[in-house]
Amino acid sequence: MDGIEQGWAIPLFIVGFVALWMVYLTVAYVGGDLHQDVLETWTLGRSFDWGSSKHPPLMAWAARGWTVLFPLTNWSFQLLSLTNSALALWAIDLISRQFVRGDKRLIVLLLLALLPIYHLHAQRFNANAVLLSTWPLATYCFLRSFETRSPGWAAAAGAAAALAMLGKYYSIFLIGGFALAAICHPQRRAYFTSPAPWIAAAVGLIALGPHIHWLATTGAKPFAYAMERHSGKEFGAALLEAVGFILALAAIIGVTALAWAMMAGRYVTRALEDIRTLDPGLLLLFTIGVGTIVFPAVTAALVGTDMPPLWGLQGVFLFVILIVCGASYPVPRAAANNLAVTVVGITLLAAFVAAPVHALYRNTHPLHEGRNFYQPAVAELTRRWHALSDSALPAVGGDEGLAFAAAFYSPDHPLYDIRLVQPNALQLPGEFSFADGWAALCYDTDASCIGGMEAAAARAQHVARYAFSLQSTLLGQAGATQGFVAVIVPPATVEPAVPAPGRGIAEDFSAKRRNNRPAVN
Repeated sequence: MDGIEQGWAIPLFIVGFVALWMVYLTVAYVGGDLHQDVLETWTLGRSFDWGSSKHPPLMAWAARGWTVLFPLTNWSFQLLSLTNSALALWAIDLISRQFVRGDKRLIVLLLLALLPIYHLHAQRFNANAVLLSTWPLATYCFLRSFETRSPGWAAAAGAAAALAMLGKYYSIFLIGGFALAAICHPQRRAYFTSPAPWIAAAVGLIALGPHIHWLATTGAKPFAYAMERHSGKEFGAALLEAVGFILALAAIIGVTALAWAMMAGRYVTRALEDIRTLDPGLLLLFTIGVGTIVFPAVTAALVGTDMPPLWGLQGVFLFVILIVCGASYPVPRAAANNLAVTVVGITLLAAFVAAPVHALYRNTHPLHEGRNFYQPAVAELTRRWHALSDSALPAVGGDEGLAFAAAFYSPDHPLYDIRLVQPNALQLPGEFSFADGWAALCYDTDASCIGGMEAAAARAQHVARYAFSLQSTLLGQAGATQGFVAVIVPPATVEPAVPAPGRGIAEDFSAKRRNNRPAVN
């Protein structure tokens, strides 16, 4: 702690955080592969586009850029997720040091490390996780822009806000929080009569310009996907969702508030007075934080959309900074030491005790996503493809998680195409000819998936259908078993007719499905 202001203690803490949680992820998931969301993120990044059918592009860009330097392995993408957390913690410390010095800077990070946000939640590197780093970066730039009103910081604020929007459209609530904070602040007149807000808005719109053009020319597919998947709730159900969203985030923030109260002791009685005399910069943070919780809740209630608390976790840091930096009293070094020992002790237990226990347990009780069997199932599918064809497997479908896994883990890295199971679905980046052949893989208990891939194969002249089972093992101990069904259509066996525009392949094939085709074992 004596090295915080010397500049080496915070970086050392962040590096240690990444190292220990890297141990946890490596050991805990030694018998399980990457989460489906991570595999999807890499799949989307195979083509450098300004968006996809489900998400804006930042997470895909990050995954693609990462693989320029690192291999396609589990540890590589686990390191990516924790590097994103490290960037988040670094940006949060940039904000904290605007208001406090010494121990309190580290206490902010220690309190956040008590929560699962920056390790267990972060391991799913997806559109939610990418906001962990972009939100504090955008907030820091906004604070500096509001304080200095300089063109440079204004441009940085606009660019950082655009980056957050390219991570997930949910970031509109953060930008709304910026606007609300500026309007409610006593220095609003000086800010809005300066060029700063208009430079920020102009730079942000310019940065988002290519993506906005992409949305306009492609039918705004991410919005259509969001409305299809997350809207349509009745007002009563949506209102309950909004209330639950607020209560859940309040409970998460309450954990850090309770830990702080235990450290502060008798000084905690000064909390109300400290709130009334907040630093002007902290007042901005307070209003931004309120906006990031109230705006989503109101939207959910009025529009009738889902609003799970998971979507708001990246904004918890705002309140943790307020709790610590808003306190006018010093924290005893002994209390700070106790918090540090607690956090480091929990992390060590997680890495060296909980991780092995988790790995042993999951060997016999697989993760519900099927991650325990991704690599062996993909290896078996690839082996059976090459028994029929000398060419690389060009395309894969079936269960979404298994298809993403095949694209990632197979040495052929086939393109994922959702049309091979689901009709009228939007294709992810990448094109292939069905005449080149394809394969699909489903769990043997998923009748819908099996029916879909068999319907997709119904026009092929030759089809191989396989059923096989796999058993997980760990340290020589046999674990759970899982059955699979695969369909392989070798090259040059598909009739040349092309489905009519707007119709899905599974839909076209259904009328000619060969129900009596024998299985090939």
